[in-house]
Amino acid sequence: MSADAAAVPATPAPPPDEAAARRPLAVHWFLPTSGDARGIVDGAHAKDTPGRATGFRAPSLDYLEQVAVAADRLGYEGVLTPTGTWCEDAWLVTSALIRSTERLKFLVAFRPGLVSPTLAAQMAATFQRLSGGRLLLNVVTGGDENEMRRFGDWLEHDERYDRTREFLEVVRGVWDEAPLSYEGTHYRIADARTSAPPDPRPEIFFGGSSEAALPVAAAQADVYLTWGEPPAQAREKIERVRELAAAQGRTIRFGVRLHVITRDRSADAWDVAQRFLDDLTPEQIAGAQRLLGSSGSVGQQRMVALHGGGDLAATRRARDLEIHPGLWAGVGLVRGGAGTALVGSHEEVADLIEEYRAAGFDELVLSGYPHLEEAYWFAEGVRPLLDARGLTAPVARAGGGASRTHAVPF
Repeated sequence: MSADAAAVPATPAPPPDEAAARRPLAVHWFLPTSGDARGIVDGAHAKDTPGRATGFRAPSLDYLEQVAVAADRLGYEGVLTPTGTWCEDAWLVTSALIRSTERLKFLVAFRPGLVSPTLAAQMAATFQRLSGGRLLLNVVTGGDENEMRRFGDWLEHDERYDRTREFLEVVRGVWDEAPLSYEGTHYRIADARTSAPPDPRPEIFFGGSSEAALPVAAAQADVYLTWGEPPAQAREKIERVRELAAAQGRTIRFGVRLHVITRDRSADAWDVAQRFLDDLTPEQIAGAQRLLGSSGSVGQQRMVALHGGGDLAATRRARDLEIHPGLWAGVGLVRGGAGTALVGSHEEVADLIEEYRAAGFDELVLSGYPHLEEAYWFAEGVRPLLDARGLTAPVARAGGGASRTHAVPF
């Protein structure tokens, strides 16, 4: 453990019996469907925060296939595929990558208000059959009004979460009770069904930090996914969801969404973070902070609060944005969503992941810049340490041998 990390008390570990009962930590990667880059401003974000080029890579099918195949070969559990104005469509991209991969799961993000729940149940069932059971669903209710209105969605924040609750009730009902008839505030469904239910049922990942979001997560999520706040702060948040789920007789898992910069030496990793910061102009930072600061998303406001959300144009030292040993808030200067990164040597990054594990997290959803190269840095540098500590289960590389992610034969 690094000297800095040793100076801060680690998050208390769960009781031994609880820890022993938990499944191995699942580690997912990310598909950069808005483009990739050698810095933290990619093509999509550069549209709103124009500045220096950082070696932009267009999200072509060939490049996304490279990232997906690498994640598959390196033993990642799955890849999160985002949704939004500047992304390629997650359903279309991931379905195009099924035949290029063997074990990799696809965590498909989508907005429930933009598609019928019956159609979503059908799409998921079809995907499961075509992929051999490799679909996971990331339900994104959407917290930014400007983004939602681009898609013609004019419901208010809390109404959207109520609609999501009904949406998921219908989806699960179609899978489990077809034919299904349902009448709610937002949906009126008659005799809904699919040709056959998905097997297995796709697990539902769900995020949201507002008071309207947490009860929906507790009632419907298999995995509650949150952005990377410091471990103790993140633990407080997920404990609330755990309590709400327990009150309904449910047990759910918890995932944390983080970027990562890991190298053989800590100084080298921080040099990369410094280069990312040096590539940003003061105008980029100030412009992005104006946009992010006006977001109606509670989760986004929590990300902004980590680095203050103030006059950051003068920030020129990466370490000034280290908000917990090895946790860097610099990404959130110019990017919405997950705004923190694990930064350090492989050993230091493994130490911090161990803190998140002790805080109650069961799933990691990681990304890095560029995604192709950083997938290798993490898989070859950090993953063996996690395996050795018993945090993750060793995974055979795709192409032969057993894996903890078993694909059903076609």
